[in-house]
Amino acid sequence: MKVLESISSFAGRNFAIFVIAAAIIAYLVPDPFLPLGAFITILLGIVMFGMGLTLKPVDFKLVFTNPIPVIAGVLLQYTVMPLTAFAIATLLQLPAELAAGLVLLGCVPGGTASNVMVYLARGNVALSVAMTSFSTLLAPIATPAILLLLAGQWLPVDARSMFMSIVQVIILPIALGLLVQRFLPRLVQKSVAVVPLISVIAILIIVMAVTAANAGNVASAGFIVFIAVFLHNGAGLLFGYFLAKAFRLNETDCRAISLEVGMQNSGLGVALATAHFSPLAALPSVWGAIWHNISGPILATVWSKRSTNQTDNETVAHVKNAVAK
Repeated sequence: MKVLESISSFAGRNFAIFVIAAAIIAYLVPDPFLPLGAFITILLGIVMFGMGLTLKPVDFKLVFTNPIPVIAGVLLQYTVMPLTAFAIATLLQLPAELAAGLVLLGCVPGGTASNVMVYLARGNVALSVAMTSFSTLLAPIATPAILLLLAGQWLPVDARSMFMSIVQVIILPIALGLLVQRFLPRLVQKSVAVVPLISVIAILIIVMAVTAANAGNVASAGFIVFIAVFLHNGAGLLFGYFLAKAFRLNETDCRAISLEVGMQNSGLGVALATAHFSPLAALPSVWGAIWHNISGPILATVWSKRSTNQTDNETVAHVKNAVAK
């Protein structure tokens, strides 16, 4: 088990490298990975089941004890990202499928990888986890509704069908994970350390499947889609931080909200785009899975070297106490 835990930790730390390698391999040799497309929904369900295994009641406590940062963060999540996606798709005049796919990426909730990035960035991890959980639970309603409003001009959006897909792919697996955690706590405690490894493998397979299906499209549309995802992610990180500042939140909260808003659940975007639009519409989410796991660690590393006001205040308080003693 310790060996698996070590491998799991290594895979989590180097996730971005593995995602890039998987995408390159599937692009160069697509045929072996084409059949994997049939398992995308199941694989994402496995990832969400793992999330359910690790969620605890304390993760939702912040929603009730200090709701303003959580509500502000989730509000930004479901406004900044969809609206900037719509603006970028319009500005770059993306083809209909790519435009709808980019807006879909903007409409999905935050991804779990952001929690790790917030920890590394010395942000408010409790807020990050609460935002991920809350935005994920809102996804069955928020994602189809916003997508219908913004992307309906490019492709037909069946909001009811998408609602059912999100319930099946996210809510039910998370609920099952919570039930297993509740009734088999010892088993979960022994195996939870390898959950990140399973999630990494599942996401890698999803990336390879969609990249293989889009091997021809990557050559023709890959660059413009990357530019769109790059701008979209940058806008999310930037607006998330400064709009959180506008809510007069402290530095650790602003860092958490920035990373939560900027890093989307790309796996869900891939699954929904493949099921309801086309493999081409999933391309923005594939690029998102790659780029978010590069930009996130970069920003987290920069912030990790900068103290927060909260940390500075705590240091001053400790010094005063030491002097007083």
